[in-house]
Amino acid sequence: MPAKEAKPKNIIDSIMYRYSTSGSPYEEENRILKETVNRLKEEIEKYQSSPLMVCEVKELFGNNSIIKIPNGNQFLVNISNNCDKLKSGDLVLVEQKNLTIIRKVPITRRFNIEKFVIVEKPNISWSDIGGLDKQTIEIKEVVELPLKKPELFKKIGITPPKGILLYGEPGTGKTLLAKAVAASTNSTFIEVVGSELVQKFIGEGAKLVKEMFEFARRKAPAIVFIDELDALASKRIEVGTSGEREVNRTFMQLLAELDGFKPLDNVKIIGATNRKDILDPAIVRPGRLDRLIYVPIPNKEARLEILRIHTKNMNLNNNVHLESLVEKMEGFSGAEIKASCTEAGYFAIRSNRETVVKEDFFKAIDKVKEDEKIEREEHLGMFG
Repeated sequence: MPAKEAKPKNIIDSIMYRYSTSGSPYEEENRILKETVNRLKEEIEKYQSSPLMVCEVKELFGNNSIIKIPNGNQFLVNISNNCDKLKSGDLVLVEQKNLTIIRKVPITRRFNIEKFVIVEKPNISWSDIGGLDKQTIEIKEVVELPLKKPELFKKIGITPPKGILLYGEPGTGKTLLAKAVAASTNSTFIEVVGSELVQKFIGEGAKLVKEMFEFARRKAPAIVFIDELDALASKRIEVGTSGEREVNRTFMQLLAELDGFKPLDNVKIIGATNRKDILDPAIVRPGRLDRLIYVPIPNKEARLEILRIHTKNMNLNNNVHLESLVEKMEGFSGAEIKASCTEAGYFAIRSNRETVVKEDFFKAIDKVKEDEKIEREEHLGMFG
């Protein structure tokens, strides 16, 4: 008796069986279908394979290596014969069960720095900053001149400062000054908040600081702007929690980078803070952030200059006199003056007008003052 033919197990097998027994006109379609099925099987095998774990190489011993897994534990493991040559600090992919090193990850950075910092080419010019003539001159001397004319310092025989510290009340223009000097020198502006440099696990914050400076050197000429520096560089205490000790480790790495174990090339550091009184003396000593620049609340002349900058593109009515508005803005910072101009524009829009009148500015100034008063009362209620 003829052998009994096997029944197809699934739909794909039944289709292939039907095409294979239908004669030569379907041979090409049968071949294409087989290739499609093989590709699908390969994809299924990929989905069913175990995921690999990313680890860091600590030490090498012949064909063995000590690796550090993400939770902090360390193991002595084997290295696959197909793995590229390794060195301490490399990132590798390991099999999860026996932790055998499968292959090297083609990157050496522990962090994706671009996710932690803001990188941009600012377009703010010195003319966009008002009332800070003295501070502008100092920043040009410390940051702009060494980047544009380094030969002057070589002729004189001095080393230009590595960085500056901008301190003062919130909203006085510290960030604007840093962006303006970056634009004037055509430098890459790298902005980071001090608190973002502190990481969860021991040593990761220090690595992030190290890689941030390496990134800045690759992008040179560059300006690294560390905002809210007091979150990282506050005065160190002898007794503290594990979190405070980790902050200190990150801070010490920042000091090491500033000390220049590796030359900073065309990289300048600008720190900004509202609380200079709580900074550790180590960060502001000569050789690190050499120049301390105070950015004050603007006086009457400075407020008028700032107001002119923010109203130059506004459609103002003839009854608007900036000198009279400045009198009502006593104690305003640059940010509050800008907020007043914006609010005045909103009052004109609500009244369905295309020009801004002086009454709009008066209402806007009162609104900004009221908002500031409420914020101050809430702060006192929360913190006493």
